[in-house]
Amino acid sequence: MDTAGFRRRGLTIAGGLMLGGFLLNVILTAALHPSGEEDDHPAIFTEYAESSSWVAVHLGQFIGVLMTLSGLLVLYRVLRGVGGSILVAQLGAAAAVATAAIWAALQGLDGVGLKQAVDSWVSASGREKEIRFANAETVRWLEWGFQSYFRVMLGLTLALFGAAILVSRRIPGWLGWTALVAGVCSLIFGVDVGYSGLASGLQDVLGIATFILVLVFAVGVLAAGVREHGRNRS
Repeated sequence: MDTAGFRRRGLTIAGGLMLGGFLLNVILTAALHPSGEEDDHPAIFTEYAESSSWVAVHLGQFIGVLMTLSGLLVLYRVLRGVGGSILVAQLGAAAAVATAAIWAALQGLDGVGLKQAVDSWVSASGREKEIRFANAETVRWLEWGFQSYFRVMLGLTLALFGAAILVSRRIPGWLGWTALVAGVCSLIFGVDVGYSGLASGLQDVLGIATFILVLVFAVGVLAAGVREHGRNRS
């Protein structure tokens, strides 16, 4: 396949994977994941214990984010053959792999470990109930740690890919800026989790901003591939 054809196909696949994974994660989270005051542990743990789809939802979220990160790795293959963007794209790909590893640990802890802990707390009684609650809180605090570093690494990954796009000048520059700003938002979000837990006003604002920017980025990459396909046919 020629260089133009490879880039066109790569952009289309990358955008499709990122958009598909993003939408899968959003749908599962909005429709099936229990919500509430994340740092009110007695209340939120009760909701988690009552969820019959908890493990399946987190498995679906795991797959969705891996699809999105896979899209970035496909995008890396498009960018790695372009002059000065090679090193930055390689760093972005390495960061994406590290992000996937942290995400796997986070989902195992949250999707399985925390569920077992809150179920044990709900079913316990007397003195044992206090011990089980303390155990569940410990798992929750470990989740904070993994969530914080996942957000930081995701932010670094997006920022590096944004920089690679800007350096390559083979993909519309606004996509690079979109990924770069999304990365900064995610990085700040992750730092705030480390200090504030899973709920804060800053996280509310940054969460919406990151959501919109990542969606625009994924759609933009897909549209870039489709547009190049149209140009080639004409």
